[in-house]
Amino acid sequence: MRIIKAGLILLICLSLCACGARGQGSRNDDSGAESYFGDMLKTEVAGMENEAASFAQMHWEKGMELSYATTFFVEKAGDYVLITIADADRFLVVPEGQSVPDDVPKDVVILKKPIQRAYLASSSVFDLIREAGALGRLRLSGTKKEDLCIQEAIAAMDAGELLYAGKYNKPDYELLIAEGCDLAIENTMIYHNPEAKEKLEALGIPVLVETSSYETHPFGRMEWIKLYGLLFDREDDADAFFDETVKAIMPVLQQEKTDCKVAFFYVNSNGVVNVRKPEDYVAKMISLAGGEYVLTDAKVEEENALSTMNMQMEDFYLAAKDADVIVYNSTIVGELNSIGDLLELSPLFADFKAVKENRVYCTEKNFFQQTTAIADFVEDLGMALRNPEQKEFHQMKKLSK
Repeated sequence: MRIIKAGLILLICLSLCACGARGQGSRNDDSGAESYFGDMLKTEVAGMENEAASFAQMHWEKGMELSYATTFFVEKAGDYVLITIADADRFLVVPEGQSVPDDVPKDVVILKKPIQRAYLASSSVFDLIREAGALGRLRLSGTKKEDLCIQEAIAAMDAGELLYAGKYNKPDYELLIAEGCDLAIENTMIYHNPEAKEKLEALGIPVLVETSSYETHPFGRMEWIKLYGLLFDREDDADAFFDETVKAIMPVLQQEKTDCKVAFFYVNSNGVVNVRKPEDYVAKMISLAGGEYVLTDAKVEEENALSTMNMQMEDFYLAAKDADVIVYNSTIVGELNSIGDLLELSPLFADFKAVKENRVYCTEKNFFQQTTAIADFVEDLGMALRNPEQKEFHQMKKLSK
């Protein structure tokens, strides 16, 4: 094929030379032909430049500017894209209409564009894809409609545009095949069920494990929107959203720190308090807002890789009773409607400083799934820290007595 194209280009060049020689005496008669063949030559040359003969011969350059995300990076060679996630998984994104290069290493997963019938098992990614304007590229969900908080995704399920295809660990393989699934986006929970990932790959469905939960900066999680913009051909929208969101929150980040300590937690059905570990992204958001996470100095034995840990109520009381602000995490066990609801969980809360001073807040139920609202939460908390009388928020609400 390349030899044929080279011959074609040679013929075009000879034709252009002939046209040029004749054109000195009759320019008007041959200008149309010269323009036609000239455009044809440009098209063929461009096609040969985009065609990749061998993966080993491709020259990779930095392909995406990232401000906060550190667990993925992007390289480009012409229109081809190489994505590396967690310094381990690699994906070669092949442009629509282009061929797969020769000698692609076995550990590199091929993703052919356009990707338009994806299976999304990571519920926190729906919001990023929605905000990038690519929700229509999803065909299958690993989250049931009743467990979704993103209204556009719920509407897509109601319309039959998005189908439930089983949880990440037990996907409906027959449905995935029948619907022509061209990409499965999983979160790191899939590593607990490697057989599911292996089965998907054996069926020819490429699997991308997103590691946004490993990002150390809250905005790093949100910056993954750029990757989905790239995958689903919405790069401009994704970049614009991220840049505008970060720009809007900068005035909050530039304010002086307060001396307020913040407790962030929920109480499970057994009366045990679930808190975020000191290095978790929620603790970082509290710091960005101008506060200090109440467990910042706590010594945590890393028994597992989870971002949360459990504490007995008595231990939590000793650690957090002097917190200036309480934020109750409602994403797991539901929202509180009043401080009275908090006291019903344990009478010990009556002695908390934040309860006595009426500085108790509750997150919205979609706090975890609405990843793009990270900046909103930082802004909300910043207002709560600096103005105890503030009552209107985006991602949390103030509880009354």
